[in-house]
Amino acid sequence: MADRRWLGALALAASLGLFCTPAPARAQGKFPDWSGQWFRTYGGNPRYDQTKPIRKQEAPLKPEYQARFEASVHDQDLGGHGLDPGYSCLPQGMPRMMSGVSPFEFLIMPNVTYMVFERTEFSPRRIYTDGRDFPKTEQTWFPGYSIGHWVDSAGDGRYDTLEIETRRMRGPHVWDQSGMPMADDAEGVITERMSLDRGDPTTLRVEMTTVDNSLTRPWTVLKTFKRHTDIWWNEDNCIEGQAHVTIGKEVYFRSGDGTIMPMKKGQPPPDLKYFKQPQN
Repeated sequence: MADRRWLGALALAASLGLFCTPAPARAQGKFPDWSGQWFRTYGGNPRYDQTKPIRKQEAPLKPEYQARFEASVHDQDLGGHGLDPGYSCLPQGMPRMMSGVSPFEFLIMPNVTYMVFERTEFSPRRIYTDGRDFPKTEQTWFPGYSIGHWVDSAGDGRYDTLEIETRRMRGPHVWDQSGMPMADDAEGVITERMSLDRGDPTTLRVEMTTVDNSLTRPWTVLKTFKRHTDIWWNEDNCIEGQAHVTIGKEVYFRSGDGTIMPMKKGQPPPDLKYFKQPQN
């Protein structure tokens, strides 16, 4: 009799759904498989428009930003860094961090998707998919604040596309290693549409449009990334072995003997006014 009562209780529990798959697991089955390590599909320097050379991006820059870009390139030709702050190990932020500077992986959860990068100066991207609105704040973040939503474009009950809008990016930030400048404000807006290539699930397509006050119009490009399944993660610490020394507005280089050397021909020495000078 006791066994019959126990079997009856099990049948009732099953009929009430008490032994069904937990909701988070069911929801997780709706998301695409973006596992693996992703990296850019082209050689050379990472850049916003991967179809054009780094110094010939043909960006729709406003005249004042075009002039700053040309000055940056000229300074780099003389041995300097131009406007590129990457030497200092500052986070490169959006949209530059999405140019394939570093391998990355996705961690997809029902309410948020994380993009985790190999380079340690890159903060993880948090893409909130829980229906929230942008916060009313003056705070900024190098990767910006991202809100996204999943789309089932095929209508098969499984998500295949992530649409994202990112705001409140922190400066200073530039488009790429050339120092091509972005606006000094935090009013830029970036939209992305991420999905696997329909004919090749090892290729991720990211359609990106950036609206920025350095531009005369929105700038749209297509970025592609290749999935690696034979994965090896390095520990890529920018600060490790950092040899650049910034004093005032000048950047010097720490030589092998531990002393400061110039980076450019004719570069003035640092101001030593706080050090006692030897008497002749």
